Amino acid sequence: MKLFCLCKSGLRVSLAIHTRILLFLFFLLAAGQLMAQSNAVIQGKITSSDGQPVGEVLVMLVETHQETYTNKEGDYRFDHLRKGNYTLKATLLGLPVMKRTVILTADGSATADFILKESTIGLQEFEISTRTISKELNKESRIVSKLPLKYMENPQVYTTLSDKLMTEQIITDLSEGLKNAPGLIKMQGSIGRGGDGAVYYNLRGFPTRVSLVDGLPGQTNGEIDMANIQSVEVIKGPSGTLFGGAVTSFGGLINVVTKKPLDTLGGEISYTGGSYNLNRLTADVYGPVNKSKTLTARLNTAYHIRNSPQDAGFRKSFFIAPVINYKPTARLDITLGAEIYSYEGTNPSIIFLSRTRKFFATNPAEMNFDWNRSYTNNDITLKAPSSNIHGRIDYKLGRGWVSSTNFSRNTRKTDGIYQYEFIRGNASDDLVERNVQLQQADAATTSIQQNFIGDFHIGGIRNRLVVGLDYLNQNAFNNYSGIVKFDTISGSNPNFAKYSLLSKANAINKIVMSGAAPIKNYTSNNIYGAYVSDAVNITRYLVALLSLRLDYFASNGTMNHVSGKMLPDSRFYQTSLSPKLGLVYEIVPEMVSLFGNYMNGFMNVPPVTQPVANVNGNFRPMYANQLEGGVKLNLLRNRLTVTASYYDIKVKNMIRPAALVDNGTEHTITVQDGTQRSKGAEVEVMAVPFKGLNLIAGYAYNDSQLNTTGKDTDGYRPSSAGPPTIGNLWLSYTLYKGVLKGLGIGAGANYVSEHVTANSATTGRFVFKPYTLINATAFYDANKFRLGLKFDNITDEQCFTGQGVISPQLPFNASANLTVRF
Repeated sequence: MKLFCLCKSGLRVSLAIHTRILLFLFFLLAAGQLMAQSNAVIQGKITSSDGQPVGEVLVMLVETHQETYTNKEGDYRFDHLRKGNYTLKATLLGLPVMKRTVILTADGSATADFILKESTIGLQEFEISTRTISKELNKESRIVSKLPLKYMENPQVYTTLSDKLMTEQIITDLSEGLKNAPGLIKMQGSIGRGGDGAVYYNLRGFPTRVSLVDGLPGQTNGEIDMANIQSVEVIKGPSGTLFGGAVTSFGGLINVVTKKPLDTLGGEISYTGGSYNLNRLTADVYGPVNKSKTLTARLNTAYHIRNSPQDAGFRKSFFIAPVINYKPTARLDITLGAEIYSYEGTNPSIIFLSRTRKFFATNPAEMNFDWNRSYTNNDITLKAPSSNIHGRIDYKLGRGWVSSTNFSRNTRKTDGIYQYEFIRGNASDDLVERNVQLQQADAATTSIQQNFIGDFHIGGIRNRLVVGLDYLNQNAFNNYSGIVKFDTISGSNPNFAKYSLLSKANAINKIVMSGAAPIKNYTSNNIYGAYVSDAVNITRYLVALLSLRLDYFASNGTMNHVSGKMLPDSRFYQTSLSPKLGLVYEIVPEMVSLFGNYMNGFMNVPPVTQPVANVNGNFRPMYANQLEGGVKLNLLRNRLTVTASYYDIKVKNMIRPAALVDNGTEHTITVQDGTQRSKGAEVEVMAVPFKGLNLIAGYAYNDSQLNTTGKDTDGYRPSSAGPPTIGNLWLSYTLYKGVLKGLGIGAGANYVSEHVTANSATTGRFVFKPYTLINATAFYDANKFRLGLKFDNITDEQCFTGQGVISPQLPFNASANLTVRF
């Protein structure tokens, strides 16, 4: 044992030494390059043919692959360049690419202005015709890789969904908007529940949820409101190397990009009403605070209420999100924002399937339930307020280096009654046992992240490097009653008098009289991470991405406030090393890229108290390793993007129960030899083939299987893997000229294949049938106002979702929207 401890200690020391040496070498190389660079500058302005500045134009320096976007004044700038000849390319979706060549002398400067071949009026007409999809085709992100990598040179796959798309589809719930991301599907919503509340999705065979806001942890027990969303990034594959293991999934992660202040005064007020008493009022106001426009601000707010389509159930919320941006100098950029969310509602109808016996019914139809019934009452509610305060300080250090300091503080609460419905055994699986629990929970997450980002050359080879440190603290205080049985009723033929007995007063009385043992505890974890990632241009069109993370997880344990003692084996420490490798080759520059990646994710596994004294209860972290390859296309002058890939994810170190006979007695112990393999293919197409026509389409297939996890599930597709095949399509057309310009229509479909929500040798299979949802919209989008009408699930498909549970989804519903801009 002493030898093992010494070896383990030596390994930690060796890892620490090697990590320090690696970081030191990176800084030496960077410093050497900094000494060799010059201060030459290329800058300019882009205007329309009638002299108006044009913002958000992509400008690229061809020789170095640097890129930037023009600001609202049409200005752009490239710093710290060497002398030589440079080619500039300016690109705006739908207009011809423009090129300029400049000659730059050392420590000099050059100016290159562009005049677009469209007038301001023409640009406005074009913006109306492509308002939805133009932002979609702009897939550039600095959060995905934490580096200024273009989508075509990034070896990772991700989908960007813009607020313009959500507006066209009149999306009021984020889960509906995420249906536009290939391979992503809502699994279930436990909104309000303490600990693991919110909506869960499935991605590449693994559950995930919205856990990042502007690249930092930002969870909620309620829902993410749409009012402050600029875009949503769905990052595919295990991403532990850059984002750690605490807030990511082996299938990927979802990051919300919030709206930022603008330096022009404006805003909008919007109202949406619809089926099931949908009433939603939002406001967005932005503009400069001072004359120099160095201080800008924005405020988004929303009030939302909607009933369930069942006989009981509702949700209501209020949301407010202020943000300010301050640029006191050309080098310093400070942003501070917050999202404050107040939520109250009944928990969604979720019926838990049996896990210990064979199913009598194998699909919802065989249960003969009346799915219009909720089995709850409108006073059985949970309050789930949350707040997320976050900031960013960017400082240009000079010579291509930026210091980026990020922080966030997230708090969330649960207060009320959560209701559980369990299927109990009888010949038709229609008995529903209603259970209630009082829940009070407080949780907080604190994140601090420091990145140093550089863009420099070593020996003529371009490097884009990020060196980062982050700290994450997670703590939670739980104060629950026991889960108490209220009654048992029939789902196919309920006793009406008994059905209506469930109320808040009766539920609390049942809990008090039960004497069930309460749960009252406190948990705190600290996570320390250090990472480095370098995108190296081996040649002009061949990029290698090399990344490494060292992660240290320290659990302070769980204090049981009922007993006054620390729970046994709850304090533990784990160290993870997470690599990431990627390769991209542009076989047709800026048009066709071949890519491949090796990506790693990890998840910390807490120890367990084994029933046999000599069986070790300490475990290693779970690891997921992905191999992926594919192609990215950017054709028709940026009017068509296509991404196609094949991935193979292997998970090891999964824990499972196992039987052990000790001294003639059989015990159930926990072992760590389980594996899972998840592989599949994805295709995404986004296009504006001609003015006014927008297209989004996606297809995803996933094959997932558990192995060496025990005879009960060995070789089975896990219920957490979701349906194997998912498809999405959205088409819209907008008139871009004439008397009716701005008038448009849209239609789309979402296909979901058969979904096995429960699958084991003990229970058998419980299956949701495949379905196709058809949606359509009509709208009139003018400069000062917008009118929209949306129909969802037009064919009134009865569909379900869930992992080991049954959760009915919305039937046919309609909504209408009026937005006034100022």
